[in-house]
Amino acid sequence: MDWANPLALHPLAFYQLVAFPFAVSFHYLCTSGSLSLNARYVLLLVGGCLLACAAMGWYALMLFIPTFCSVAIFHSVGPLQVHTWAFVLQMSWQTLCHLGLHYRGHYLQGAPCVRLTLALSSLMLQTQKVTSLALDIHEGKVTMGSEWGDGREPLLQALPLCSYLLFFPALLGGPLCSFRRFQVQIQGSCTSQPTRPLRAAGQKCLCALALHLLRMAVRSCGAPLARLTDCTGFGCVYVVWHSALLFKLAYYSQWVLDEALLSAAGFGLELGHAPGAEAAGGDLSDADIWTLETTNRIALFTRTWNKSTSRWLRRLVFQRSPAQPLLATFAFSAWWHGLHPGQVFGFLCWAAMVEADYRIHPFLRSLAKSWHTKLLYKALTWVQTQLIIAYITAAVEMRNFSALWLLGASYNSFFPLLYGVSLLWLVMRSREK
Repeated sequence: MDWANPLALHPLAFYQLVAFPFAVSFHYLCTSGSLSLNARYVLLLVGGCLLACAAMGWYALMLFIPTFCSVAIFHSVGPLQVHTWAFVLQMSWQTLCHLGLHYRGHYLQGAPCVRLTLALSSLMLQTQKVTSLALDIHEGKVTMGSEWGDGREPLLQALPLCSYLLFFPALLGGPLCSFRRFQVQIQGSCTSQPTRPLRAAGQKCLCALALHLLRMAVRSCGAPLARLTDCTGFGCVYVVWHSALLFKLAYYSQWVLDEALLSAAGFGLELGHAPGAEAAGGDLSDADIWTLETTNRIALFTRTWNKSTSRWLRRLVFQRSPAQPLLATFAFSAWWHGLHPGQVFGFLCWAAMVEADYRIHPFLRSLAKSWHTKLLYKALTWVQTQLIIAYITAAVEMRNFSALWLLGASYNSFFPLLYGVSLLWLVMRSREK
């Protein structure tokens, strides 16, 4: 993408925009009372299957196979074992698919395949849905009998679940929507005004366009990660920071576009307008750009980055880990993302930086007494946070050892090393006391 064609879109954004008129039509049919409850489930499911086939081709089987297996597990395994079975099945299948991508890229030297990339990205989102629903059943928040309906035909019992796992507004991207919220919004979507989601979706689309154009403007200044081989000294710091900014702007624009599609389909409305909404609350938003770009705390940045995924990781791993929950969470995140060398290094480095952040900031705040020292503390820690996040972002986006070595050997490593040394010093200091 360049200024010769500033509106050129990533394939993911293209397919999301193609789905927009269908999302608007779906919500209009719901609000007009033209669709029964089962018809809504069918439309969402059929739309998801068609979108998957159009965007992924035969790679759509990577989504369909675990969907049917998950349905079988949810209907055949008891609440106490369902989470274990669902987790093992979904992560085993996803890992197998990621290993296939590694084999295709590194051993067969195959060219990057957009359809395969989209399928893997959607499979990762499906893993969130499957494990989230399994935890809800395990914890008693979702009851099989009441949610699927006793005495109904088997296909009708499976319809809400299949629709949830494949519904097209959240198939290719978007914040994690819990099954309970999905049910509440589907059952109560006729009570909302059709203009409200359309207005919200339009505003988010304009925001996504502005972010896209801003990214084009930033990119016109150069400094891609490929220039890491040519830079020297602190010039490499600028290259990495600039490249990380491009990556972040790409994420921001895509997240906002994903939220816009959900809003257009009626899933972004406030839950207070639907009966039973209080039990299915949660913010359907991933992008809090202001907080991400202004915070001087790596820990706060981490909780805010891709918020629905952060909440999912916290619930799935952090709160259930018997030892070293922070390390376990970031290690699992590297596994979930695909275990590329840069991802393993980047997420483990991220875990160390968050741990350092928890210890360094209380110590620095105790030293900052006057207003000007507090201002200096916030300014310096903001710069440090930005540079460390840039380093981690660049590492995670790298797919081979040679590029990762160049990053590690550059001056960019000074900033995480500074935090790492400070962490060790504070740990030793606390033990001496």
